[in-house]
Amino acid sequence: MNRYFVNFTQLISLIVLAIMLGCAPTQTTQAPGEYVDDATLTMKIKTEIAKEQGIGDAAKIHVKTYRGVVTLSGDVDSADIAQKADSCAQRVTGVKSVQNSLQVKPKS
Repeated sequence: MNRYFVNFTQLISLIVLAIMLGCAPTQTTQAPGEYVDDATLTMKIKTEIAKEQGIGDAAKIHVKTYRGVVTLSGDVDSADIAQKADSCAQRVTGVKSVQNSLQVKPKS
């Protein structure tokens, strides 16, 4: 076999490997499919919160999802509302865990 052909084949293999590794997610980045999955989870959770009776203004509750881990933040009127929002997020399929950072700030 031709020596140049073998070197060319190895070069192509290295380029393909470098491209594949360059697209791989790291601990601080997401692959395109992961981002779409997280965006879908976020929308499903927001929908569940909006449908839940007794939550009131669901727009006050901010939802962020990263690799299936959900963070709830914002101000709510009671601990009961914070717990209901947490329960809504946990019952959505695909959620790995929920970090509830909701702050209880009763209406004055």
